[in-house]
Amino acid sequence: VQLQASGGGLVQPGGSLRLSCAASPSIFSVNFMAWYRQAPGNERELVANIGISGHTNYNDAVKGRFTISRDNAKSTVYLQMNALKPEDTAVYYCNTYPPYASGSSWGRGTLVTVSS
Repeated sequence: VQLQASGGGLVQPGGSLRLSCAASPSIFSVNFMAWYRQAPGNERELVANIGISGHTNYNDAVKGRFTISRDNAKSTVYLQMNALKPEDTAVYYCNTYPPYASGSSWGRGTLVTVSS
């Protein structure tokens, strides 16, 4: 089951964006969820993950600027991104943590471009 991220776009340095990802309840309710990103020429990396009870972990590169959250009633995970930097430019994906749990797979991702 693909997980489709949305909410990306072009934003100036210092700006904010909020990404969303809706999952099927069968996947969402029993798994950690996470946001990943892949910049051009780089491997996909973990941005942040969140447990079923809400415990979070962040990549050091985004700590203090990004906030991951989940709405269990809507089976949706969010990524609030503040103080964006050009190096945050990437395609952002959501998936379970670890990936592929409960039959999940990578969706199309959403492009975030930080540029003046």
